[in-house]
Amino acid sequence: MKELIIIGAGLAGSEAAWQASRRGIAVTLYEMRPHKTTPAHQTPYLAELVCSNSLGADHLQSASGLLKAELRRLESLIMRVADETRLPAGAALAVDRSAFARRVSEILHSQPGVSIRRREVSEIDPQQVTIIASGPLTSPALAERLAPLIGSDKLFFYDAIAPIVAADSIDHTKVFRASRYGKGGQDYLNCPLSEEQYHSFWRELVKAVQHPGRDFEKKRFFEGCMPIEELARRGEKTPLFGPLKPVGLIDPASGRQPFAVVQLRQENREATMYNLVGFQTSLKTGEQRRIFRMIPGLEQARFLRYGSMHRNTFINAPCVLTPTLQHRRHPNLFFAGQLTGVEGYLESSAMGLLAGIYAARLIQGRKLLPPPRESAHGALLNYLVSAEAKHFQPMNMNYGLLPPLEERIKDRQQRNRLQSERALAALNAWAEHLDV
Repeated sequence: MKELIIIGAGLAGSEAAWQASRRGIAVTLYEMRPHKTTPAHQTPYLAELVCSNSLGADHLQSASGLLKAELRRLESLIMRVADETRLPAGAALAVDRSAFARRVSEILHSQPGVSIRRREVSEIDPQQVTIIASGPLTSPALAERLAPLIGSDKLFFYDAIAPIVAADSIDHTKVFRASRYGKGGQDYLNCPLSEEQYHSFWRELVKAVQHPGRDFEKKRFFEGCMPIEELARRGEKTPLFGPLKPVGLIDPASGRQPFAVVQLRQENREATMYNLVGFQTSLKTGEQRRIFRMIPGLEQARFLRYGSMHRNTFINAPCVLTPTLQHRRHPNLFFAGQLTGVEGYLESSAMGLLAGIYAARLIQGRKLLPPPRESAHGALLNYLVSAEAKHFQPMNMNYGLLPPLEERIKDRQQRNRLQSERALAALNAWAEHLDV
């Protein structure tokens, strides 16, 4: 029997091991803890949740709830154990972290065909079918081996993420389309600020509450990805020479250059999502909502992704991965979890689930077929392989990743429900076709 190697036993690696072993594949799962630990982990258990015990909303009017429903449909180990160890949390799914990780560990230790080895892996054989799921805190030794395989310029160690808002939550009567000096057509949405609006915005930025950050995440910022609040603290006019510079832009409503401008860049082909250009931030999410909604046109903005600045090893997926999570040049190598460029516990689990299925099918000589784009799993995969490589940043599951409905539905809850129903139907058809 051909062996599958899995590097990393976090959520993605644990899920991948479960999925592959259930399909009759012999799995060797490597985990360096507890012999070599990370600054974030505290236990020797597999699938330890390091940041929070919440897995987000658990209803079909939310993107997180849709992803959970799909994971349950695909018999995810992570979802099964999460349901077993859940705690009271209203409409959200929260778990007992210790019980969750302990139970995942017990199941995989007793799973036929899974061998767990506790040591660091620092060599990768491109000829051996392998899933690399080493997570956001990939060890330096492994990262050093990964760099030449994927290109050192395509391996990143810190997120500098700007927020993304839903296109249909932007007040288009207050913004205008243009590129600086007319170069590149009308590619950006521009939010013009008056002098009074700018100074009010700046004052809130400099006194806003930031995430404190963990010790291992504290670092010197690169000038090219400075958090917007750090720029603001350098002086009242500093952002006017950075992300809020108005030069080269004329507001057609006034015929003049605004005092300041916030630019929004289209994030996907369907133009359902827009990125706040240059607004990477360490602000708490509540502060981001409060302050960024001061920007004209964003008063009712619905945030699909909040900005962040934190330690996170990930690859430039559009340059590296195929739609089946394989390395473009080394098809025996699969990637899973946050390393692929997804954000969140369940998003990582979903990529682990798919990688486990794909690796098993490759070993068995069976066809590999990506899930449909209408599904949450397919939408995440599509983002990873089709996002603009130049501006690629990790993404969590949100409705903006799904193709729009044919019929325009104004009520957001109804629209979300219909997209979720379509997603589950599409996933079911895919799963039945592949006998998943």
